[in-house]
Amino acid sequence: MTNVNSGKLSSARFAQATNAFVEVFTASVDFDRRMAHQDIQGSIAHAAMLCKIGVLTEKERDGIISGLTQIGEEISRGEFVWSIKQEDVHMNIEARLTDLIGIAGKKLHTGRSRNDQVATDIRLYLRSEIKNITDQLTRLQTALLDLAEQHADTIMPGFTHLQVAQPITFGHHLMAWFEMLSRDQERLQECCKRINIMPLGAAALAGTSYPIDRLMTAGLLGFSRPAANSLDAVSDRDFAIEFCAAGSLIMMHLSRFSEELILWSSAQFDFIDIPDAFCTGSSIMPQKKNPDVPELVRGKSGRVTGHLISLLMLMKSQPLAYNKDNQEDKEPLFDTADTLIHCLHAYADMVPHISPKKENMYNSAKRGFATATDLADYLVRKGMAFRDAHEVVGLAVRLGIESSRDLSEISLPELQQFSPLITQDVFDVLTLEGSVASRKHIGGTAPDTVKNAILTARQNLQAIQRH
Repeated sequence: MTNVNSGKLSSARFAQATNAFVEVFTASVDFDRRMAHQDIQGSIAHAAMLCKIGVLTEKERDGIISGLTQIGEEISRGEFVWSIKQEDVHMNIEARLTDLIGIAGKKLHTGRSRNDQVATDIRLYLRSEIKNITDQLTRLQTALLDLAEQHADTIMPGFTHLQVAQPITFGHHLMAWFEMLSRDQERLQECCKRINIMPLGAAALAGTSYPIDRLMTAGLLGFSRPAANSLDAVSDRDFAIEFCAAGSLIMMHLSRFSEELILWSSAQFDFIDIPDAFCTGSSIMPQKKNPDVPELVRGKSGRVTGHLISLLMLMKSQPLAYNKDNQEDKEPLFDTADTLIHCLHAYADMVPHISPKKENMYNSAKRGFATATDLADYLVRKGMAFRDAHEVVGLAVRLGIESSRDLSEISLPELQQFSPLITQDVFDVLTLEGSVASRKHIGGTAPDTVKNAILTARQNLQAIQRH
């Protein structure tokens, strides 16, 4: 009897043709073909191993490698013809290989399954994407360091509850962003360690009866080791979830940066200027300059977090081992990687050209009684208990509010009515410059401390790049 599904590599079991809609509905080739080069890379290593254990002759191995190389070139040139009938990237490549080299192409699948093949492809793909993402992270961190170095002594208000709290420097604020991204770098490197474990050889779920050399294949593909359990190897997607979790944190950080840039570029703050190249205008209001890049990045943060939740829900009720549900892991994973790279690229290009408006920042820091804590610390150093000093400063701030003056503008006699401990030297700590300069401990906002932090950060970043 002629097989009604002829043309499909996995069709012999079925007596009826696949429903036309189901064929399209279950196919993944439209999106998983972006892993084609990883699939070819894994197949070349697998062929080399099969030759070593005697499953393939050297001639068959060389023919397979030559055919796969040609297929890779066809894909790169956009000449490869993808077919939904072959369901996915793996079957499309294998069908084309068999067309090119004959029966040897059919031998390639010996000792493996699409289950361990796709798990391997995803890990190879993510390993490559993490390299691209960390390169963009490094570009952005370098841009932050350069801008921070230029403005290590540019005074601005620091905020809590979005209220003026204490004076800091713009360079110090930028270095806070740098630290957030440094943790992101660390998380990606840790994630990569768990990604870099090879499922190939686990086959469908139980391993294979062929005497495969998994250490050889792992070495050829640059994996640190083969997966220790075949069931877990084909069904594990923890590494993908972990990648999306790390990506969600990166996007959350970029969203926070975006919110501050959006606020600072508004007329109400007017702290910075974002270059025209990263903004757009309004279709109706000719005066508008909208910070579109930060706004769009802020919006895309929800998209990546949604992908994380999607993968968690995808895996939460799956029994071992592989299930068709896992076909749904790729689109959120691919989009997470794309979104991260694009957003980091945009920020790395934009940040070097952000211009702080120093005078506006300085004047804003003066308006919120930002040196109130400095006055309290001053009184404590004179022997007053902090709680009492807190009350004294509160009274002084009230006078400032009532008379529309900053603490540094209130006269010495007026301040002394609140405490006789206050003397002429108080004005050394009530200036913004004095306040900032006094915070010279590790992690503080004093300009020299910020410069030292930048130097250390550059050294750490260079060490990451060398690694």
